[in-house]
Amino acid sequence: MRESPSATDPATHPTAPTGPGPRPDAKRVAFVDSGLGLVGYAAALHEAAPGIRLVLSLDPDHMPWGPRSPQAVRERVLAGARAALELRPDAVVIACNTASVHGLDAVRDELEPDVPVVGTVPAIRPAAAAGGPVAVWATAATTASDYLQGLLEAFATGTLTHRVAALGLAEAVESGDLDRVDACIAAAAAATPGGIRALVLGCTHYGLVESRIAAAVGPGVTIFDSPHAVARQTLRRLGLDPSAAPVASGSAPDSTDSTDSTDSTDNPVEAVLLSGRPGRLPAALAAYPAGARLLGAQASRTRRAPTLRP
Repeated sequence: MRESPSATDPATHPTAPTGPGPRPDAKRVAFVDSGLGLVGYAAALHEAAPGIRLVLSLDPDHMPWGPRSPQAVRERVLAGARAALELRPDAVVIACNTASVHGLDAVRDELEPDVPVVGTVPAIRPAAAAGGPVAVWATAATTASDYLQGLLEAFATGTLTHRVAALGLAEAVESGDLDRVDACIAAAAAATPGGIRALVLGCTHYGLVESRIAAAVGPGVTIFDSPHAVARQTLRRLGLDPSAAPVASGSAPDSTDSTDSTDSTDNPVEAVLLSGRPGRLPAALAAYPAGARLLGAQASRTRRAPTLRP
């Protein structure tokens, strides 16, 4: 069990909410990322457990995090988690691979055991288990990282793997410019060796355009992403039944890049924080089905301020 930090300086280290037993109201989960990468993960959790309230903590003032130093990333992740803590979440999800590498332990040290913290890891293990060759698309920083090399050595030994830097794709997704997105996808597809059987999405932004990536790499390639696995782990950490979360067997979760019958009146989004400030989801989200659903939910809550727990 990790030690809780001292609460002598609440401005720097907000005290995690405590209290006896489960709360009678709906669970609340905060997602932390530099930008829109958290959307697919929030959508996957909402699909698995529609009653859970969502707090989305983005950092547009400092996006992207990838090129920053490990210490700078750690500071930004902590800032995003601390801002979300004001809404008293029951769990925090670090919906960014880079942030999970450099900031997950720091956030856990500060929030756990009172608030469970869940990180994200590229789905290399299931991709390798399904048989290679395997390509991993990621940012330039992740592609060149010892972290990714360690994952490949741990989970893909004996499997032919290729690391591909999908240059500019995360930023293109963030912009909502689909022409720019398609150009970045085409460049990454051209840089991907032929004959691969599996493609791992190594950046949380990429799941928002999974169907466009699938079209570019062809029908013989199975795409692996991790939002549903993270949703199941989040439910487990909340003490809830994870069996409701769909198991993505050989594809990124359709809920992040396809239309479905989810009604925006479900109102899953309780609060949006932009570099710590209350705000609204970026209009660029309308370019993606999962984002459009969350925007619709946000619109229906426009006149309703988030309810802080007493």
